[in-house]
Amino acid sequence: MTREEIMNLDAEGIEKRNAEIKAEIEAATEQAQLDALVEERKALDERQEAIVMETRKADMLKVAEGAGKVVASAPMVEQRSNDDVLKSEAYVDAYARYLVNGNADECRSLLTTNVSGQLPVPTIIDEIIRTAWNRSEILSRVRRTFVKGNLKVAFEKSATGANVHTEGTSAPTEEVLELGIVEMIPANIKKWITISDEAVAMGGESLLRYIYDEITYQIVTKKLTDLVVTDIKSAPTTATSSAASAAAITAAPGLDTVAKAFANLSDEARNPVIIMNKLTYANFKTAQVGGNYAVDPFEGLPVLFNNSLPAYDSASANAVYMIVGDLSGVQVNYPEGDGVVIKYDDLSLAESDLVKVVGRQYAAHAVTACGRFCNVKKGA
Repeated sequence: MTREEIMNLDAEGIEKRNAEIKAEIEAATEQAQLDALVEERKALDERQEAIVMETRKADMLKVAEGAGKVVASAPMVEQRSNDDVLKSEAYVDAYARYLVNGNADECRSLLTTNVSGQLPVPTIIDEIIRTAWNRSEILSRVRRTFVKGNLKVAFEKSATGANVHTEGTSAPTEEVLELGIVEMIPANIKKWITISDEAVAMGGESLLRYIYDEITYQIVTKKLTDLVVTDIKSAPTTATSSAASAAAITAAPGLDTVAKAFANLSDEARNPVIIMNKLTYANFKTAQVGGNYAVDPFEGLPVLFNNSLPAYDSASANAVYMIVGDLSGVQVNYPEGDGVVIKYDDLSLAESDLVKVVGRQYAAHAVTACGRFCNVKKGA
């Protein structure tokens, strides 16, 4: 519904639309749909508040005209949106207790509208997860989707080019287009840690930050980033019906190595970066100094570091030690959203006064476009 339509609803219409939105949220598969429904619910809350104020003014006018007698002024009830609740200290404390006892009733009682499915995390937790994404310069550049279940992504395996058709001549031949399909099957990425009973006693924001900072870093910033890098360096040099390709060259770190890798990228690789181990960076700087003139061995491209790639000096023959490419050629799909789900177990290690905290994120990841990457390998 448009905002104008919402502002013309009565109380019954608001209640009916809220029920419809609840069902639509449960069925939504795209983040854009969810965002639109959340904005619509905010407008419904605003209209509900306006109706309450209009009713109150009408009653006061009747009293002023002698239609009743004021016994006592009704207390004003503060209207708070869910966004305000998620930022509040009360919700943070309630969420921390929910992690410990598994009872979500207290959290739900604080929310202004019913929330179906997974309990929303406090704003501070959402910020931690967003920070983890931004901290990973690799993950912040990939394409993200939120489709439930397995996801099949079509990619162009091969295609013939366009033709110039001069009037009066024979029609050009039909394009030959061959597509491949990457099937993205999600899996749980898990990390668990143990914390002491004393840490649990901190409660509130301190406890949540203590848990989420470590687990989110290990899952999002580190493990998922490493998996994306592995997807790229494992891509075949020739596309198959189920795997997009990446080019490959064999070269030692030198002044022209990045340029050679860059030359193997397709025209669609518009925002290329370089990914390497930090120790390999030193090899390129050594080559730069040895050149005796000002030259940038990285061709002005951003250099991102990931130590799951081997350092050049310790890499085995034919190992991929550097990647040059556009990270939009990688897709990460989150069937359950990009948050981190936390489970709490205070029984398994109770005899040691320790609590087990398990974090998981359900995600699928794959290279979904040909020609976006070039793997640089160490020679024999």
